[in-house]
Amino acid sequence: MKRIIRIHPSDNVAVALADDVKAGEWWDDGVTRVRLLTDIPRGHKFALSPLAEGDKVVKYGFPIGHAIRSVQAGEHVHSHNLATSLDVVPSYTYSPVSSSVLPDVTPPEIHGYLRSGGQMGIRNELWVIPTVGCVNGSARTIAESLAREYHDVEAIDDIVAFTHNYGCSQLGQDHANTRRALGALARHPNAGGVIVLGLGCENNRIDRLREEIGDFDPARVRFITAQEVGDEVEAGIALGRDILEIMRNDRRQPLPASMLRIGLKCGGSDGLSGITANPLVGMLTDRIISWGASAVLTEVPEMFGAETILMNRAVDRDIFDAEVRLINDFKDYFTRNGQPVYENPSPGNKDGGITTLEEKSLGCIQKGGQAPVVGVLDYASPVTLPGLSLLNAPGNDLVASTALALSGCQMVLFTTGRGTPFGTCVPTLKISTNSQLAMRKSSWIDFDAGTLVADEQPQAALDRLTSLILEVADGKRVRQELTHNKEIAIFKTGVTL
Repeated sequence: MKRIIRIHPSDNVAVALADDVKAGEWWDDGVTRVRLLTDIPRGHKFALSPLAEGDKVVKYGFPIGHAIRSVQAGEHVHSHNLATSLDVVPSYTYSPVSSSVLPDVTPPEIHGYLRSGGQMGIRNELWVIPTVGCVNGSARTIAESLAREYHDVEAIDDIVAFTHNYGCSQLGQDHANTRRALGALARHPNAGGVIVLGLGCENNRIDRLREEIGDFDPARVRFITAQEVGDEVEAGIALGRDILEIMRNDRRQPLPASMLRIGLKCGGSDGLSGITANPLVGMLTDRIISWGASAVLTEVPEMFGAETILMNRAVDRDIFDAEVRLINDFKDYFTRNGQPVYENPSPGNKDGGITTLEEKSLGCIQKGGQAPVVGVLDYASPVTLPGLSLLNAPGNDLVASTALALSGCQMVLFTTGRGTPFGTCVPTLKISTNSQLAMRKSSWIDFDAGTLVADEQPQAALDRLTSLILEVADGKRVRQELTHNKEIAIFKTGVTL
C-alpha cells in the first residue's frame, strides 16, 4: 500500500495517503529524502524542501498558493502556513494545447428508453412538478398515492414529486432560472411521464411554462391548475393513472453508448480527491467521449485557479472566449454581492487536507479528463454536442447536481472524501476517494476509488467503474435511489419579494 505520494515531479510537497504517517519517519522517493517533523493526517501535505515566506507551494505541478511564513522540510503544510495567491482578477490569453481522446473501436450497447425527439432515458419514472412552492404538499400527495397504487408495476421505476420553494415573488434572472429549470425537468428523458401542477396566481404561470417546455408528447406531459379544479389531488391522481397506463408498456431497447450524457461533480472533497477518485473519473470521461458520448463539468467557482488549463483545451477561439466569460461572470456575481471570490475551501475540505482554492480546483477539474472542451452551457441549457462541455452553475452540491440533470445528463458521478447521502432527480452515483469512507458508509457509497492507494492498477479500476455505469444505465439502482434521496435545488441569485 502506498503511504505517501509526490504527485508531480515538480511538486515541493508530498501527501500522506495512510493514517499512520508519523513524526520521525523518513520518506525517500529516490530524488528527495525527508524526515517528518510532525504527524501528517491522511490527505494532508508536508514540505519536501525548506520554503521561505512568499515562496510558491507546488502540487499537481502547479502553484496552490504561497507560504505565509518560513516552512521547514518535513513540516506539515496547511492553513497555518499556506494561503491562496488568488487575490487579483487575471487577464487570459488563449494558448491552445493539443488534447484529444482516441476513439474506442468497440463502444458498448446500452438498454435504455428511446424517447420522442431521439433522446435516451435510463429510468422510466413519473415526475410530479409543481410550478410554485404553494402546491408542494398537493404534489407530494399525488405522487405518494400513485406510488402506492403502482408500486408493483415492473416497468415503472419510481413516482416522485420534485418540490421547491420558488415560482412566485421572484424577479429577473431568478424568475427566468426557475422557469427554465422546471421546463428542462419536464423534458428530461428519464421521465416517462410528467404532471405539471400549478396554483393559478403565481408568476410562473402554466401557459408560460408550457412554452418553455417546447415540443412534448401531450399524452405523457399533463397540466393541472389547482385553482381551476374542485380537488387538485383527485385530478392529479386521475391524470397520473392515464400516464402510468402508457408507461407500463414501455420497454428498454438496445441503444448506442454514444447517447449517454454524464454529469461530473465532487463534494465533501478531501486531500485524496485529486489523487484517486477525480483522476479515475477523468479516465472514465475520456473513455465515454471516445464512444461519442457527452460529459458535463460544472462547479464554476471550483475552476478558479485552474481555469487556464480548461481554457487552453478549448477547441477554438470562440469556445475559449465563452470560457473566459463563464469564469469572469461568476467572479462578478460574487463581487456584485459583496462576497470574496476565493472564500473556499469549506471546513470539511480543510479537515480532509485541502488548504486553498487553487488546490481544490486543480483536483476538481481532473474529473474532466484530457478531452478538448467543445461547449460552454448556460444554466438549464441542454447539452447537444459529444465531448466535454462546461456548465454554468455554482459549487453547491444539490444545486450543481440538479443543474447537470437539467442539461440532460442521465446520471451524475459524484466523487467524495467525506461522504453524503443526498441525490438529485437522476441516479447520483457516489465514488469514495478513500476506502475507510466506503466501509463506514456503505449505504452511501457505490464505488470505492480508495483501492488505487492499495495498489489497484488504474486500468483495472477504470474497467470496474465502466462496468458499473453501464449497469446503472441498464437499470441497476444506485444507493441514493435505494434510500429515496431524490431532490432538486434551483439556482437562486437575487431578490425574493
